[in-house]
Amino acid sequence: MILSLDVGNTQIYGGVFEGAVGKEKMLLAFRRNSKQGSSSDEVGVFLRTVLKENSIDPLKIKQIVFCSVVPDVIYSLRGACQKYFNINPFILQAGAKTGLRIKYRNPLEVGADRIANSIAATTLYPGKNLVLVDLGTATTFCAVNAEKDYMGGSIIAGLKLSMESLEAKTAKLPSVEIVPRNQVLGLSTVESLQSGLFYGHLGSMREIITRISAECFKNKKPFVIGTGGFSSLFEKEKIFDAIIPDLVLKGNLIALALNSGGDQ
Repeated sequence: MILSLDVGNTQIYGGVFEGAVGKEKMLLAFRRNSKQGSSSDEVGVFLRTVLKENSIDPLKIKQIVFCSVVPDVIYSLRGACQKYFNINPFILQAGAKTGLRIKYRNPLEVGADRIANSIAATTLYPGKNLVLVDLGTATTFCAVNAEKDYMGGSIIAGLKLSMESLEAKTAKLPSVEIVPRNQVLGLSTVESLQSGLFYGHLGSMREIITRISAECFKNKKPFVIGTGGFSSLFEKEKIFDAIIPDLVLKGNLIALALNSGGDQ
């Protein structure tokens, strides 16, 4: 079994997989707040506990792979893997084989999660022009062409971050549940916030995808993949050609295979 982890700004998203890469089966998915300052013991105990509580023997984990956009967590997570699983994890970071050609001016600036998403997408949909939309703390857009050139991207504030900002910076706007809305006009403050968040984000995504198509693919429609915790909210809007919530975890597995499972 392989434990794959994505360390984001607000959550650690993890999954346990078994089987050959490309035919792997996800046995478990879980999330945990990724607070900075967590010790390796805190992280290690959590990982072992969540496995045991889901009837998975931690001793059956033979490899661990993770990507992180939170540098402070990498040290603790590496230590947790070594101490609680006796495994040196593979970390998707600069220098790893990806199969991509990064066109950023400074390739080191591309988040490891965006690289993992791109690795998975180009493997699942070879020979296609791709736009990847990851709806997490931030909503990120990545353009990858059929030749596996990572062409660049855009970043906007995510849904939850936008909601928290409104709550923090205004006197009377409350925190609300982020849900799809069937109409844009709300009949209460809560409904107005929910519709504004939902349709504002939907409009932003449509505009950015349209402009990426024009700039990168000469207005030829790319294959658009939605991923991340909030992607399923927009399923009925038909903005995505595919929704793959665990895309980043699959990318980690492919990166692990590309690098022969080598420890870093």
